[in-house]
Amino acid sequence: MALAVSCGGGEPSPSDLLELRSGGDGTAHTATRNAFALPARNLETDEERRRFAIGDSFFTSNWVTAGNSTEARDGLGPLFIAQSCSSCHGHDGRARPPLDNDDPVRGLVVQISLPTKLGDAPIPDPAYGGSIQDRAILGVPPEAEIHVEWKSIAGEYADGTPYELVRPVFTIAEPAYGALHPELQISPRIAPPVFGAGLLEAIPLERLQALADPDDADGDGVSGRLNILPGGGAGRFGWKANQPETDAQVAAAFHGDIGITSPLQPDAACTPAQAACLAAPDGGDPEIPADLFDDVVFYVHTLAVPAARDYPGRERGAELFFAAGCQQCHAPRHRTGEHAVPALSDQLIFPYTDLLLHDMGPGLADGRPHFLASGSEWRTPPLWGIGLTETVNGHTRFLHDGRARNLAEAILWHGGEAEAAKESFRAMSSEDRAALIKFLESL
Repeated sequence: MALAVSCGGGEPSPSDLLELRSGGDGTAHTATRNAFALPARNLETDEERRRFAIGDSFFTSNWVTAGNSTEARDGLGPLFIAQSCSSCHGHDGRARPPLDNDDPVRGLVVQISLPTKLGDAPIPDPAYGGSIQDRAILGVPPEAEIHVEWKSIAGEYADGTPYELVRPVFTIAEPAYGALHPELQISPRIAPPVFGAGLLEAIPLERLQALADPDDADGDGVSGRLNILPGGGAGRFGWKANQPETDAQVAAAFHGDIGITSPLQPDAACTPAQAACLAAPDGGDPEIPADLFDDVVFYVHTLAVPAARDYPGRERGAELFFAAGCQQCHAPRHRTGEHAVPALSDQLIFPYTDLLLHDMGPGLADGRPHFLASGSEWRTPPLWGIGLTETVNGHTRFLHDGRARNLAEAILWHGGEAEAAKESFRAMSSEDRAALIKFLESL
């Protein structure tokens, strides 16, 4: 957990955008397919490297059905979405959405809940819980199928150049445990990259509070705010900043996505309507014990951030990023505070996020609140490493549901508080648009 110390972030300037050591002293200087999967370079002890290797093993390997001879990794499901963490976060990177109904749904979580008021926790569906699990062990019916249809939206840049955006429409089909609630709210989420999580956790809360402007007191149209969770904690992980720390995020993923209980989520995810799920054998109590769970959290904490890549003329793209106002939400620079992992403490990092909620307009809205995050608010995602997505994961799909097929489309989907920045990009010459995109690809 990050402790309160001096932030040292300061106000950003265009020169910040030229820094290459995105992850401070632990930055990995590589641009290969393994760029998201390396340990922080400033890990100092053999014990730290041992814990990283164990965590890596349990992050990467498939879990199996309870009662299997592989006792250390049994307890899968009974209902699940993926068999391992890396099934969604391939090479510790970003998933993509299914392209059609014959494309396997891997790395997509369809969260569901019943209507609630802003500030409250989501209300799980009484029969299906908090997300749709479309896979199951032998003898247990999967909850449902996830179908997708892609809708085209035409637009054009200010210079007359046309573009096309695509929007997914996800539906839940073949529900196995009774009819879906008529007011069920659906929010599809793509698995994001996991590297750098420990550094984000180590950014002092005071730094985020200083960046927040919930009432837009300065009148610039940008009013980022913290997602305050029940109990008073501040969220910083998840697409809507609904998890306060890495261990909570890891436990939620084990529980909801793989069906693995942990010290933080000790109860099976079966609902009373799912008799076969409730009757299935488990893999222990909990299925991942505290020491191994802590090693997985340590692994996620200490995955290195890849360095940014330099090229002649990079300054132009950085200037355009700054001139468009992108840095108002994608805050380039932070200094971490004290962290239980020494390698994460007192690091000057460049993640390009303020970890705050911003209203992104109706085009990106899912209509589903999560604590203080409204149906149109999303946490600013970090941009570090974004240009290596194709190298690591073989695609260029972005935003919370993967609708953007490239970085230009991701910008063009921005609305709400980011409308002015989007319009600045849309009004640029083709040369300037290319320079800004190339800058993003260098991060």
